[in-house]
Amino acid sequence: MFSGCYTALVTPFTDDGDKVDYDGLERLVEFQIAGGVSGILAVGTTGESPTLTWEEHNEVIRQVTEKCKGRCQTIAGTGSNNTRETMESTEHAVHVGADAALLVDPYYNGPSSLEIRREYVAPVAEKFPQIQVIPYVIPGRTGAQLLPEDIAILHGRFPNVAAVKEATGNIENMKRTRECCGDDFTILSGDDDKTFAMMTDPEITASGVISVASNIAPKAVQDMATFLKEGNRDEAEKLRVALKPLFGIVTVKTEEDTPYGRVTCRARNPLGAKTLMAILGMPVGPCRQPLGRMTKKGIQAVLEAGRTVWKNNPEILKPVADFFGVDIETRLHDESILTGLIYDEYE
Repeated sequence: MFSGCYTALVTPFTDDGDKVDYDGLERLVEFQIAGGVSGILAVGTTGESPTLTWEEHNEVIRQVTEKCKGRCQTIAGTGSNNTRETMESTEHAVHVGADAALLVDPYYNGPSSLEIRREYVAPVAEKFPQIQVIPYVIPGRTGAQLLPEDIAILHGRFPNVAAVKEATGNIENMKRTRECCGDDFTILSGDDDKTFAMMTDPEITASGVISVASNIAPKAVQDMATFLKEGNRDEAEKLRVALKPLFGIVTVKTEEDTPYGRVTCRARNPLGAKTLMAILGMPVGPCRQPLGRMTKKGIQAVLEAGRTVWKNNPEILKPVADFFGVDIETRLHDESILTGLIYDEYE
């Protein structure tokens, strides 16, 4: 049922971060559809779901679903660390017509895999058989993990649990998922830089990716996934190499000097991608606090990624230029554009 590229869409905000920019949201959705993506994930981690109110959360899902209807699939991010909230959000997703609900493993309270299965995914899948329920396994973010064995139990019991977003970064865990769940189960990559390996490994055979980089390059990521599904590994490899700089800004790590010594700073998704989108002239606005801005070193890494892609493979970014009517070359070298996107110093 799920194959190709599903963009984990950023949520655009007004300049002060106070409100969702729904006009910007519409333009971003149209850009994705023009790029030919298989589907769009609304309000995932990349969409800054932890900082949206539930009213905003539901409205973004409604608008994205309505705009995608009959044009591409829609996945609604309805997960939380509260099953009651997740049930209410999934009910809304069903009501507006989303194709699937993405349930991130409950974060912070850290239930066991058994509890995630029995007290979280199973109640949702049982109550809403008319929507596909996709567990999202990302222990690096949540501190919890739904294990392959429990995913297999869910898959055997509920026909609407037939896919997983796999973001463990653990190849052996991915292989175990395939072993437990069988050939009729869909594995989607949750990490852009792992997609190629996951789709070409015969013990994993992923069907596609829920992508961050496709916010910027939807056509290229969709084409890479399509080539891999068709067995055209050479063409897919060319795109993997061309897209690699964008994959590298999902998390930007820098070493920063402080009055007390050097520290590691991690600018986590979606800060890097959203910053590059803003530089390119896409309507995204800032990240919402507590995410902030890039450091000087961090923004140089983001700029380098954009400049490298534009220099070596301008066709990757040309759709941005055409759709949004921007001059990519100028924007990637105009220092004034960085105002408001960068911390003056680490303090």
